[in-house]
Amino acid sequence: MAQQVEAGLKTKAKMSAQGSVPAAGVRAVGALLAVAVAAVHIADQGGITAFASPSWIGWGYRLIEIGGALTAMALLLPRPRWLGPAWLGWAAAVILGAGPFAAYIASRTVGVPGDPGDVGNWGYWVGTVSLFIEAALVVLSVSVLAEGRRRNSAELPSQ
Repeated sequence: MAQQVEAGLKTKAKMSAQGSVPAAGVRAVGALLAVAVAAVHIADQGGITAFASPSWIGWGYRLIEIGGALTAMALLLPRPRWLGPAWLGWAAAVILGAGPFAAYIASRTVGVPGDPGDVGNWGYWVGTVSLFIEAALVVLSVSVLAEGRRRNSAELPSQ
């Protein structure tokens, strides 16, 4: 009986140390959100071959699309040590979500050069979907980074 209680406590401690959600599942959700950010921008631009105008916005969309694919790969694929720590993928995910989110808010409030017609256009459904996806990616990524930081500080010996 004592061995069963001890085994149960060890299992519970191991689960709390690892968290209740498998790391692969969290990485998969992050990767799906990154791909969704890219897909929304492809759809908004009119497809893979289309290019939004003005051209600087079109190039920004291309960066988001490529960044979404690279971020998804960084979150899903095993990382060799020479590529740096695993948290870099989550940091990229924060940037991938926060950048377009901020740009959309700017384009609807103060406007951006070459696109004054979008000021006040809050009813664009693709933009609204994009905001939700980007916000979810940022919240997930910041949560993962904060949890990693908390675990690292908990592992350090107290002085």
